[in-house]
Amino acid sequence: QSIAQEVVGLLCMVLLTLTALVANTVVMVVILKTPLLRKFIFVCHLCIVDLLSAIFLMPLGIISSSSCFNRVIYSIAECQALIFLNICFVSASILTISIISVERYYYIVHPMRYEVKMTIRLAVAGVIFIWVKSVLITVLALVGWPQGNGATSASRCTVYWSPGAHKKVFVIIFSIVCFVLPTIIIFAVYCSVYRVARMASLQHAPVPAQAAAPRHRSDSIASQVTIITTRNLPLPRLMPERFLGSNKAILTLVLIVGQFLCCWLPFFAFHLHSSVAAGMAGGGQGEMVVTWIAYSSFAINPFFYGLLNRQIREELARLRRSCLNRPLGQELCLSISEASVQENFLQFLQ
Repeated sequence: QSIAQEVVGLLCMVLLTLTALVANTVVMVVILKTPLLRKFIFVCHLCIVDLLSAIFLMPLGIISSSSCFNRVIYSIAECQALIFLNICFVSASILTISIISVERYYYIVHPMRYEVKMTIRLAVAGVIFIWVKSVLITVLALVGWPQGNGATSASRCTVYWSPGAHKKVFVIIFSIVCFVLPTIIIFAVYCSVYRVARMASLQHAPVPAQAAAPRHRSDSIASQVTIITTRNLPLPRLMPERFLGSNKAILTLVLIVGQFLCCWLPFFAFHLHSSVAAGMAGGGQGEMVVTWIAYSSFAINPFFYGLLNRQIREELARLRRSCLNRPLGQELCLSISEASVQENFLQFLQ
């Protein structure tokens, strides 16, 4: 049973790594090769961060997690480098997701302001901010690294190599900056986006004839009674298609926010509990499980933020057909009903 569990775990880790490599590479290439899609600069940056994580972090995670590599020993310098990459890429990925959420919010709620202020310079400044903040958080983890504990090597690299109050302070700051604040931002932003989308769906619903009639300014009692009557009319009922679109909007929000929480909540909760709880040592099977649940985000992000977008999928289909030398007459286009009902709110987000 132990061997079977080991094989299944190793296969799952390898499958996640390959998925992250392929999916992030595909989305990144599609965005960079298509000039019209270069507006998704933060989505492309997220794919770059997740691709770097799939190249460096996930293979090293396989070596650290699988008992097949028990003989691999890390020096202190190698362990510090691994922890630096781990914290830096995790921070950069989560901060990029937060900025994507804020960008979508301004694109939907304040479109005119977004068109004026969202420039290449601002996007580059946002990317620089992400990396500077990630590097500063990582440096904070390595400052005060214990040099006199007699350890010269280790078979597993973890933040818990740095014991004491420094570890507790870092894990608390790391959890607040890279999980608590981004979770609040993502939840608040997508709730605001949903309210705007629902108001838009109500505005497109059928309106009674009295309420749709133009109201001329008048001080007569009859006109005032008419205005009060129309204001007190019940809200129009949503048509079945509108109701279906509303349900899809809720499902989209639940998937985006739920995916983020499912991947990162166990990771940060485990590290917070392990660092704050007195006498509890880090590492072991629990740390490996929550780490790979968090790493699964690198494989899921390109689907949620890239391939679910209709424009990116269409460009990917065109590139695939051009590689297969198919004529343009065989291009597949989405129908109007599919674009308006099945993906109305998701396209609204993008």
